[in-house]
Amino acid sequence: MEVFYLLCSILSTFFTSLTLSLLLPFGFLLTRHRFPLSTSQFEPVSLYEGTVWHERRRPVRHSFRHSVRYALFDLDHAPNTPPDHLSADEARRITKTDGPVFLLTIPPSVGYEQNPLSLYYCYDSEGTDKLLKKCIAEVTNTPWGERVSFVFDPNSDLVAKPLHVSPFMDMLGNWSLRANAPGQNLLVTISVQHPELGDYFLATLKAKRVSLESVHDHALYFWLMPHKVALWIYWHVSGTQQCSTLVQALKLWWKNVSFIQHPRYTNPSYREEALNRDRKLQCCPVLRQNKDEHMQVGGSDSATEAERYHGERFFVWKDAKWPWC
Repeated sequence: MEVFYLLCSILSTFFTSLTLSLLLPFGFLLTRHRFPLSTSQFEPVSLYEGTVWHERRRPVRHSFRHSVRYALFDLDHAPNTPPDHLSADEARRITKTDGPVFLLTIPPSVGYEQNPLSLYYCYDSEGTDKLLKKCIAEVTNTPWGERVSFVFDPNSDLVAKPLHVSPFMDMLGNWSLRANAPGQNLLVTISVQHPELGDYFLATLKAKRVSLESVHDHALYFWLMPHKVALWIYWHVSGTQQCSTLVQALKLWWKNVSFIQHPRYTNPSYREEALNRDRKLQCCPVLRQNKDEHMQVGGSDSATEAERYHGERFFVWKDAKWPWC
């Protein structure tokens, strides 16, 4: 059934994107004729261009990189923000902050959206200064169609791995995260700390701000960017169970890297186990004191969405918006 939905999604995305791509130049000319572009028009949005780097160190080495373009939206002032994301007020409520909120994401292009990682930067107002206090990560595990959101400290944080993101990684271990306050340069690092393999995987996003004067139209700037990201994921990360990445899967298999099914087929309680592991991290005397007793459970009872709070952590699992391939 999942393969059927995947094929339908691919076909739907292909024809929709093809049609909208053919219409894109006409829309650009019409918009430019009616509403000449100005720099002030785009002040609430900053554009970044950079590189995503993935490196597996153990049990064998395997790495790749690809170029990427992101947009940073001021959620309080940007006129057109991507759908299916938190509002500024929702992000402030979750992180208990009172300053501006910025969303780093890849905007939809010609009817398709693909965001393995979106970040909310939540600031606190302290006098005339604004301090980056918390971040919210939204991680989508293409092609399984799940999304998890959680809060982390941008200076440095350790989060129990809450989502299956690769058929060559189990659910054990923790994500170590860092993110700087976006300026002229932007940096996000995520490393995986495994109980047996140690610090065996690293993913980084490095990007620089692009001058808005050099970008005449956002739709053209991000044209097919989500599609390119999806192709890179399928080619390098995803497994043979869902899509045609047999070559890369065989490469890792040949290097003796075990293939691991999504835990929902073998361990339906994997989300609760991730919560328990994260709770232990937060309860560690070195990190926090006595957070076990403060764990609360709330949110939807639906099988497609689960919401948990414990200490300062916040988790939400839900189905990613279709098409998610």
